[in-house]
Amino acid sequence: MTQQQWTAVDNYFTTLLTPHDEVLDAALRASDAAGLPQIAVAPNQGKLLQLLAEIQGARRILEIGTLGGYSTIWLGRALPDDGYLLTLEASAEHAAVARANLARAELPQAEVRVGPALDTLAQLVAEDTEPFDLVFIDADKPNNPHYLERALQLTRPGSLIVGDNVVRGGEVIESDSSNPTIQGVRSFLELTATHPKLTATALQTVGSKGYDGFSLARVAG
Repeated sequence: MTQQQWTAVDNYFTTLLTPHDEVLDAALRASDAAGLPQIAVAPNQGKLLQLLAEIQGARRILEIGTLGGYSTIWLGRALPDDGYLLTLEASAEHAAVARANLARAELPQAEVRVGPALDTLAQLVAEDTEPFDLVFIDADKPNNPHYLERALQLTRPGSLIVGDNVVRGGEVIESDSSNPTIQGVRSFLELTATHPKLTATALQTVGSKGYDGFSLARVAG
């Protein structure tokens, strides 16, 4: 199998199962025009996030890592009218693009907060914020273990925590890697595996975004 084949299969799935959507396409165009890195989830992965949120019956969603708001739109569309989505973004420039994209998508339930995510998460914990039903972690990987620890303080039994980009082209198995991204992902997965409040799995994926994967963890009672 080659990258060309993986991309072709992704394109087939996307064409068949996630029909053309001008709002989502416009979000990608706006992100590209603003010079944002092209690291948003693929359309079929975005649809997976939406389905997970719908299956979860999520009313409150927390996203760590906004970029241009592409995955935020997918997640936001799963919410009921009285739902709420909080997405955290370190870059003010990225957040401005995301806010415009979310406004175009007509998602008033979605709020973008700017600043270091760990600071915002600590503030949410201090405020005793109502628990979130789903957390999507897709930000700087060295901080993934810290994001997970905060996510556990901001969820409830039955909540779902999704971690993106956990395979890193297969480098996740390199225990002696000097790459802080790899070590961050490994520590995140090890914490997920050993935490008494979590039951979890991780899956490898191939597609238009290459070889990677994600983790799914449910908060136990």
